[in-house]
Amino acid sequence: MRAIQITEFGGPEVLQLVDVPQPEPEDGEVLIRVSRAGMNFADTHTRENTYLAKAQLPLIPGGEVAGVREDTGERVVALLAGNGGYAEYAVAPAASVVPIPEGLGEEAALGMLVQGTTAWHLYRTAARMVEGESVVVHAAAGGTGSLCVQLGKAFGAGRVIATASSDEKRRLALDLGADAAIDSSPDGMADRLVEANGGDRVDIVLEMSGGQVFEESRKALAPFGRLVTYGIASGEPNELRTGSLMRRSHTVVGFWLAHLFGRPGMFEEALTDLFARAARGDLRVVEGPTYALSDARQAQIDLAGRKTSGKVTLDVTR
Repeated sequence: MRAIQITEFGGPEVLQLVDVPQPEPEDGEVLIRVSRAGMNFADTHTRENTYLAKAQLPLIPGGEVAGVREDTGERVVALLAGNGGYAEYAVAPAASVVPIPEGLGEEAALGMLVQGTTAWHLYRTAARMVEGESVVVHAAAGGTGSLCVQLGKAFGAGRVIATASSDEKRRLALDLGADAAIDSSPDGMADRLVEANGGDRVDIVLEMSGGQVFEESRKALAPFGRLVTYGIASGEPNELRTGSLMRRSHTVVGFWLAHLFGRPGMFEEALTDLFARAARGDLRVVEGPTYALSDARQAQIDLAGRKTSGKVTLDVTR
């Protein structure tokens, strides 16, 4: 079968289109004929072996797929046990294989699978938002951010403030329901966030960049504010001092979707709610570009370079 394989860590050039044996499912696993592979920013970290979970070579990147179960012919999306998604066939734990509801496209279903469940739990599990609180959504035009903007109002946020890197992306955030959208440049960000919140500090920040964005976000937090971090896209880690947290009564919360894998109820609860909202027309996945499997290198370059919006996918049939 055709697949993208990595045999050494590095830049996009290490993504090689090759022919490899088709995987064989073991007990408790399902074989899926893949039509779309979801792409996530974490894939670029896996390629460099800088992600939270260290990778082992050789590997086929990609942690989520949409396609058809070989045993039943059912349309499904699935979270994989690690990697293996950039390929014509993939195996997934049976517990993480979910039927795609009638009327929902594969790209939209993929957008709900990782980004959607992440956005849902950022609010419900990590931030524990109270109705009326203000929320900052960084990277608001991205796959996760665009859903966070919509879920903020759906879950009762008093004000949703989006950040994005271009006028086009900020307009998208406003169209999705943000009350304000500001430039995502780190310099002076704290002041811009407070201004966008009517002069008041903000209650919650959903942050996935790290580095200066993390620090500026903390500066903008009100007492008892929560900063939820779910990525380090900048590659710049941050350090915290307990005294600074106490002086400001701040909470910094980490979130990693992998911790849902051993808690299937948490995954199912979020996805069931998301699919229901999509069916009612209350939530939409911003479908980004779809690249051919052979263009996986360019897809990761564009994703890392912030040139895309919404959910990015690979068409593994091309």
